[in-house]
Amino acid sequence: MALAAAVRVPARVLLRAGARLPGVALGLTERVDGWGDGARRFGSQRVLVEPDAGAGVAVMKLKNPPVNTLSLEFLTELVICLEKLENDKSFRGVVLTSDCPGVFSAGLDLTEMCGKSPAHYAEYWKAVQELWLQFYQSNLVLVSAINGACPAGGCLMTLTCDYRVLADNPRYCIGLNETQLGIVAPFWFKDTLENVIGHRAAERALQLGLLFPPAEALQVGIVDQVVPEEQVQSTALSAIAQWMTIPDHARQLTKAMMRKATASRLITQRDADVQNFVSFISKDSIQKSLQLYLERLKEKKG
Repeated sequence: MALAAAVRVPARVLLRAGARLPGVALGLTERVDGWGDGARRFGSQRVLVEPDAGAGVAVMKLKNPPVNTLSLEFLTELVICLEKLENDKSFRGVVLTSDCPGVFSAGLDLTEMCGKSPAHYAEYWKAVQELWLQFYQSNLVLVSAINGACPAGGCLMTLTCDYRVLADNPRYCIGLNETQLGIVAPFWFKDTLENVIGHRAAERALQLGLLFPPAEALQVGIVDQVVPEEQVQSTALSAIAQWMTIPDHARQLTKAMMRKATASRLITQRDADVQNFVSFISKDSIQKSLQLYLERLKEKKG
């Protein structure tokens, strides 16, 4: 994979240096009227960022069709785009949503975890860690406008946000369903879910690999609002406006205080977590399970 070596360099360094990554091609594309001299709509091959000229909010749209699978390149582009927003003091909040009909994100890219080398698995997992750390510790207000199915890694990404709005469509289920694929959710996936829905609900959801339809998702607390599909983004923008009525310094310090212990658990164990992932995913039984699952997916598409 073209980015395997590049991920060793933190995305924030690449961004500040103006580097271009193979397959990323991040760049400015269009000036947005009314947003100051240097303001533009920008993005990359797989992420589109649209600033709201009056509100200090950007809408970040995931566009890695067909299902916004979190490939190595996509993970890197997401981190770079978020850091670009954080470095621009015009922005105070971000709405995260999908540009792919019917799906928010199908989660981690199983092809990155199947039939590759241990070195590739390690680089991929470092990129997953980096995404979680950057989004979970962001000073910006992050609100998910979940306009499609949101399993596994897609769910994890929304759980890093401060608030979640889900479209009221029975096909749009959300949850960490790793056990259904024979995979164990890492401790920091577990911690993130537990912080949102509580220990008992998280234990049940993780063991059974539950995917919650909208009504159940709201009841268990994995989302904060369920609204008609056409109102998801407008509701998310209204929610973010409410969060932004709080002075930034007070809100940011409180967020950091609430999340520090959870983030620190991964930060202090990053290398060990990578080693555990590589050891687990390299097992013959896990590789066979993933191969069978990918083959079933191909049959369904066919």
